[in-house]
Amino acid sequence: MASFGNFCILFALCLSGYALLAALIGVSQRRQTIVRSAEHAVYAATGAITLALFSLLYLLLTDDFSVSHVANSSSRELPVFFKIAAIWGAHDGSMLLWVFFTSLFCALVVWLNRFRHRDMMPYVIAVLMIDLGFFLCLNVFISNPFTQLAQVFPDGSYQSFLPTDGRGLNPLLQHWAMVIHPPVLYLGFIGFLVPFAFAIAALITRQLGDTWIRTTRRWTLLTWLFLGIGLILGGKWAYVVLGWGGYWAWDPVENSSLMPWLVSTAFLHSVIVQERRGMLKIWNMLLVIITYLLGIFGTFITRSGIVSSVHAFAASNLGQFFIIYMSAVLGVSLILVASRLQYLKSERRLDSILSRESAFLFNNLILVVACFAILWGTMFPVLSEWIRDTQITVGPPFFNNINVPIGLLLLLLTGVGPLFAWRKTSLESLRKAFLLPSIFAVATCAAVLAAGVRNFSFVVCMTLCTFVLVTIVEEFYKGTRIRMSSRGENPLLAAVNLTLKNRRRYGGYIVHLSIIFMFVGFAGNVFNQEASGRLAKGAELTIKDYSLKMVDYREGAGSNYQYRRAVLDVYKDGKRIRTLEPEQRMFTAGQQQTTTEVALHSTPKEDLYLVLAGVSRDGSVDIKAFVNPLVFWIWFGAAVMFFGALIALIPEKGRIGSTQPELAGRQTAGVNPGV
Repeated sequence: MASFGNFCILFALCLSGYALLAALIGVSQRRQTIVRSAEHAVYAATGAITLALFSLLYLLLTDDFSVSHVANSSSRELPVFFKIAAIWGAHDGSMLLWVFFTSLFCALVVWLNRFRHRDMMPYVIAVLMIDLGFFLCLNVFISNPFTQLAQVFPDGSYQSFLPTDGRGLNPLLQHWAMVIHPPVLYLGFIGFLVPFAFAIAALITRQLGDTWIRTTRRWTLLTWLFLGIGLILGGKWAYVVLGWGGYWAWDPVENSSLMPWLVSTAFLHSVIVQERRGMLKIWNMLLVIITYLLGIFGTFITRSGIVSSVHAFAASNLGQFFIIYMSAVLGVSLILVASRLQYLKSERRLDSILSRESAFLFNNLILVVACFAILWGTMFPVLSEWIRDTQITVGPPFFNNINVPIGLLLLLLTGVGPLFAWRKTSLESLRKAFLLPSIFAVATCAAVLAAGVRNFSFVVCMTLCTFVLVTIVEEFYKGTRIRMSSRGENPLLAAVNLTLKNRRRYGGYIVHLSIIFMFVGFAGNVFNQEASGRLAKGAELTIKDYSLKMVDYREGAGSNYQYRRAVLDVYKDGKRIRTLEPEQRMFTAGQQQTTTEVALHSTPKEDLYLVLAGVSRDGSVDIKAFVNPLVFWIWFGAAVMFFGALIALIPEKGRIGSTQPELAGRQTAGVNPGV
């Protein structure tokens, strides 16, 4: 089966090379039959890679430890669920999963556009196949998951080697969030290949209007959503598995995932201006190129060993190939953009600083500045070691000091942007639009200060969150009132039909609403509390208004680990509310490692977060306790973001329960037309 899998990825490499050449030859000779053969080769390559992936899965499920990837990432005691996850549990298999998703995207793009954009598709196929071919080359020649183990003797002879058991999946990865997190994150990284391919095809064919943007808008939004979900799942895993009390540490690999999300957010906003006003064409082209390259940069960070991270794979020799590829892509892309500048001129000028166009532009600039700051902080230790032979560490304070003000400014623009009109906004209309949100924001600020809170960032964040919330509610209220008065619908039905009729606009508002919830959760960090203590049976530990009483200590075994567990009764204000059981797990197979299983009591107000830090010989336990306010709203905001993005992705118009003709496409003065 290993030989079959190896043959499949090698065959897929040959097919991708053929598809690349056939697409270019077909378009140069204007022969659609050759282009069609290139499309068929894309389908065939996808099929071959799919067979290779199932071959690796079969090897994992049958415990064939003669294959290096199986020996390094699985074991006999590993549950079946985690054996499936072991496909991406080590470097070689994760590369195959990356290639598999890339091939699926390539095949889907070719199939969806088999009757459309026939002048652009040969170049789209060429770009897709260059990317797929690059990663297949790495998978075949450098990071092959089907490499078989061999035992070498002193005389130079060798024979195949079959270990009795494997090293097992990294215990830190044996968690549901980490099983889902890598594939979802890969979908986010890889998906930006599609808008990039259409952008390059548009440059080559000089079709630099908004056709390529409209073609890829939903694709870009879906990819953005996958990347956002991947970030949230990674944060959830860090929160409940690593046991340090937080969900984001500005780790280099975390940062490498955040950067393309920030730039793609800028792109999603910026394309609205091009569609509506014919502006920012060069800017949009640069944003989509940077987003694609940042996706490649993310996997480079994870796989090259250039940075140290709990999220990264072991060091490998792939780094130089990624650098060469990224440099080549950047160089060719910039040359293409420079050669098409006359076709990328804006159709209109910016009429006023008080306009929605300027709000989108400022939003874009701030997002890109945030991305650059994160990139600089992430790579500064590497650059300092390279230049001065001394590594200077950049910690969370650097990122917080820069990104907290940037984040608050972005939050402000989220609320202000919808209040501006296109082209120019009069001062009188601004005064009316700002009045109600400003009143509620000032009231919130006064209430927070009256409650005794003096942390500047928290006060500003709560004030801005209220301002943005009121602007969003106002937009829904105005539209709903119009439908209620003209259609006779009840409030709920009117709100639903309003959203379905204007999915992109109101789906965007729901996404903005999710950002408010998440900022509330982020703001709670300033009030985090921590306590620790060694507890014998019957002893208590107090943190804030919680009292933790040690009632029992237990030991036992799971499917492939042994555990030590503390049982603690939790009292709040003297009343028992529940029992929490933090534990440590000692994995017995392969990578014998101890992990933390956090015990968590979560409410919308705060999380009580318990970690079993150690066990003494006398049976007492070391407990670390954290009270983390408002964390619930981060995960709730992520769910709202998912819902809003799905609404914006709905391809067809829909409405519920009314038989009267739809309203004409009426738009209130302050409506933001999209995410």
